[in-house]
Amino acid sequence: MTAVRLELRRVYGAYPTGVTVVAGLAGGRPVGIAASSFVPVSLDPPLVSVCVAHTSTTWPSLRGLPRIGISVLGAHQEEVGRRLGARGGDRFAGVDWRATVDGCVLIEGAAAWFECTIEQQVRSGDHDIVVFRVRDLDARPEVAPLVFHASGFRRLSQA
Repeated sequence: MTAVRLELRRVYGAYPTGVTVVAGLAGGRPVGIAASSFVPVSLDPPLVSVCVAHTSTTWPSLRGLPRIGISVLGAHQEEVGRRLGARGGDRFAGVDWRATVDGCVLIEGAAAWFECTIEQQVRSGDHDIVVFRVRDLDARPEVAPLVFHASGFRRLSQA
């Protein structure tokens, strides 16, 4: 990795983000990725977005699905974030999840979840910006979110 990329990573890491799991059923099995680039985009229509690296080997299995679930991980789900962010292996081994009738995969115990369809995908740099239309959603305000900051998982502390 070049010095410029390392510096970009360090400085980008100064901005904390939530951790999400983007997942669906492909061939009857859960397929998903962890993403810390989740952003609410619009209220009308209801849109959210996630950035996906061009190098992702999982995204090609997800992008053709009719519905995709996005789960905002809770502070107690650091291990889920690590597992879904790993390359290879059975990412869903030991992870509590459920599938909707439309094929969204949602992580049990998450702080929030969204059932989505892909609205558009925009190629940008070394990632694609994927805009999703929200079809259903819910949140558990009592569950604090998991945060990614300075290349590590963090929990929000009460002041």
